[in-house]
Amino acid sequence: MRTIRYREIAEDLRARIVDGDADGEAAPGRLLPSEAELSRDYGASRATVRKALEALREEGLVDSRQGFGWFVASDPLRQDLVRLGTIESQLAASGRRSDRRVLDFGFVAPTGRVRDVLGDEQVLRVRRLGLADGQPFVRVTIWCPQRWAAEISRADAERSSFQELLPVTLAGATQTIGARPVSAEDASVLALPEGAPVLVCERITRSADGEPVLLSDHVFPAHLTEFVVELPGPETLVTPSGLRLVH
Repeated sequence: MRTIRYREIAEDLRARIVDGDADGEAAPGRLLPSEAELSRDYGASRATVRKALEALREEGLVDSRQGFGWFVASDPLRQDLVRLGTIESQLAASGRRSDRRVLDFGFVAPTGRVRDVLGDEQVLRVRRLGLADGQPFVRVTIWCPQRWAAEISRADAERSSFQELLPVTLAGATQTIGARPVSAEDASVLALPEGAPVLVCERITRSADGEPVLLSDHVFPAHLTEFVVELPGPETLVTPSGLRLVH
């Protein structure tokens, strides 16, 4: 009995996604090879490969976004902007495992935006990769004045959040969210195609007396991330909610 080619390809891809593989290629959120690569690997036309992928999308196994191509379907990483908290705590609340990997660690002389916000002559700069269930989901760079970070080690930064490490009470933060194409460096770290859209967040965290104690820069793959804000009804809105549009 003759087997329709696109169904053969769909069955093979389905097995790779459902069963997983040794290198994590089929992990949720992971990008699949491009249509051109799959066409070459299976010896089939791109139209046939696309039909196989569309069949798997109907099953909820894969999805696609402009700028990313096809990827293994995954629930988005939703972050609540109502209160100050860590990404890791929100992942834990959703039943997902989180890990940190320190990419760079050292004290530097601040320049530009970091100097303007923190105003210190020396700051600790930590660049980390955050993982959800073993897959990259955020690149974070954190700057902290030396007087607050002098006792923090590389192992500390890999094990704990700065909210847990700082010897100061934190009162709140201002977070600005935008979007841009991913840089070549972040594309490599986050396993994204160069130029793919990412969400970029700058956070200024302040102590109880209003002093900036942390500046952090977060880069999230746009196809895996959502930010959620609860908006009160107009009858209860007596003060600004903290969410504003920047043109």
